Amino acid sequence: MSDRSDNAGTQAEAPRAPYGVGPAYPSSHTQFTDEAPGRYAAAPATEPAQAPAPAAPAAPPPEPYYAPSAEFAVAEGVRDVGMVFVGASMTAGYGDPKGLGWVGRVVARTQHPDLDLTAYNLGVRGNTSGDVVARWGAECHPRWAGRSERRLVLSVGTNDLLSGMTMARSRLNLANVLDEATNAGIGVFVVGLTPTLDADLNRRIEALAEAQADVCARRGITYVDCYRPLATHDQWMADLAASPDRAHPGQAGYGLIAWLVLHNGWNDWLSLS
Repeated sequence: MSDRSDNAGTQAEAPRAPYGVGPAYPSSHTQFTDEAPGRYAAAPATEPAQAPAPAAPAAPPPEPYYAPSAEFAVAEGVRDVGMVFVGASMTAGYGDPKGLGWVGRVVARTQHPDLDLTAYNLGVRGNTSGDVVARWGAECHPRWAGRSERRLVLSVGTNDLLSGMTMARSRLNLANVLDEATNAGIGVFVVGLTPTLDADLNRRIEALAEAQADVCARRGITYVDCYRPLATHDQWMADLAASPDRAHPGQAGYGLIAWLVLHNGWNDWLSLS
């Protein structure tokens, strides 16, 4: 979520078909249930519409399914894991009076006798996916030095929309980070975008979330859908409305994001029983 937004509307449209990874979507419940989450296929690409001459420029074709050149391995016994979280203000936990954000809450719940975890939060307010492409390698690799297992958790995209970046460029930026990381034998996990109080912005966020889910699906990378579970969640919307900037949640909202992450493939990604 960006610190640049000025959210004023509310989501009013009926939801589309589900995509990505997520639990049964709550309505007015203040907490999610503990039911096993479902896994959904990425949304299919739409057929190009017939347009009168002059035709609009054709969108670039989606990238093919991708196989990394390096394999990610998990060692036996106690695992020395370096985990880096990269994103923007939502990753940094901006607006949480407890100073934990969703990252701190997830790390606090990621405790296991076979896991020696060192976690780093590299969220930067205002970052776009282009900013992440430029900095992730230089900032992450020193923090992985000496660690036998390298993990990257990525969450970015809303600032792409606010800065005017095209969908194709945003999608390509995400794909580039995922490909570079997986080719280097780094385990990657992607946390999706969250809704705002602005209905028009939400429509664009939902479309970008679908694109991100597809990019991840083509690479076999876990993508957590945060948009749909929260778009109609009363507690999320109330938390945004009560925040000073009406853009970043407080304790309750960050707790909801953490719940979604922890209950949508987190332990499987970490190979924890």
